[in-house]
Amino acid sequence: MSHGKIVISGTGCALADFLYSKMRFDSPSFRKYLSKQAGDGGLCPGKLVFTEELEKFSGVDYPMILNEISGNNIPDTFNLGGPGLVSFIHASQILDTREYEIKFYGNLGNDEIADKILELVRKTPLDIANYKKRSNLATPSTDVLSDPTFAGGNGERTFVNNIGAAWDFSPEMLNDDFFKSAITCFGGTALVPHIHDNLSDLLKRSKQNNSITVVNTVFDFRNEKKNPKIPWPLITSEESFELIDVLITDREEAIRISGQKNETDAARFFIRKKISSFFITNGANDIIVFSDGRLFNKLDLKFFPVSGIVTPELRLSGDTTGCGDNFAGGIIASLALQIKDQRTPFDIISALSWAVASGGFCCSYIGGTFIESYPGEKLNRIEDFRNSYLKQIDMVSSISID
Repeated sequence: MSHGKIVISGTGCALADFLYSKMRFDSPSFRKYLSKQAGDGGLCPGKLVFTEELEKFSGVDYPMILNEISGNNIPDTFNLGGPGLVSFIHASQILDTREYEIKFYGNLGNDEIADKILELVRKTPLDIANYKKRSNLATPSTDVLSDPTFAGGNGERTFVNNIGAAWDFSPEMLNDDFFKSAITCFGGTALVPHIHDNLSDLLKRSKQNNSITVVNTVFDFRNEKKNPKIPWPLITSEESFELIDVLITDREEAIRISGQKNETDAARFFIRKKISSFFITNGANDIIVFSDGRLFNKLDLKFFPVSGIVTPELRLSGDTTGCGDNFAGGIIASLALQIKDQRTPFDIISALSWAVASGGFCCSYIGGTFIESYPGEKLNRIEDFRNSYLKQIDMVSSISID
């Protein structure tokens, strides 16, 4: 605790998102750069590729590729991105900063993009005292190529990422206060290599301080490129899975981390590895939820629907960027609220409702980060989504997984 406040600390992927919101993945110019096999460096809807890998795959400089597939070199929107940063900004907008400290740890390049990131972050309640260190490498950035017509109008994104300064962020930059927080979160660490490669040790330090641990994954192109035939190494020792209190992942990431053939087998794998609770999202499809009873109330493996009021919003904005990151932020915020309420065990349906409402609301605007015009604006607007979802799942029973 700090000054009587509940402290939540997070690290992981934080970057600039340059959004191209009217792409067509079926266009000849886009198809020209499509991946032919897993990990080859080509573009693939729903997945991330590194700029240098795309250049090796195509033999073409990335700025020329971007100009060709977008029709020009000007993004529609600049926004804050990354599962680590976006989820924490969202949590900071939901939680009352008089009662909670929401602190993000990371680093930036010494460039104009870093200045633009900080300018936007300062418009949020997030504590960035530990997110100012500068690197000589470029500030991490991602071009988000969004096709609103893909998947029957549900939309999909393709990500082209430059890791940049994230190569310089190491475990030594996380101070003791980070691990002594009530909740410690690791978001999208696959795009922060030295944090990701030491995640087992970092989780162990958090648990030694009785901190609740949250891991929110991102597509691990680095390990997919190394060997697409073996599971992605989320942690360095199998017993470290047990150190994860809450795992938030999407269908493909769950399958690749577990090495299983489908999401239900992946879920069973996570149960065998004694992850206390997890949420497996799948775009506009049902969410898999589980809790062993250690942190949340016990819940057998079940499917839950997404929000029934989101589809019209999704078609209105045509952009799904950041929905998963805000989903994770909703869970983080719910954990903090339940700590304050001293619930034992925590209510997993309450956490799910915050997550679904948060991810759903994100579909109603462009980009992952919503900049409020007044404090509490986002919370006010999300409450309608949450109340609607609680009524929805009360009327429609979840589906158990045998």
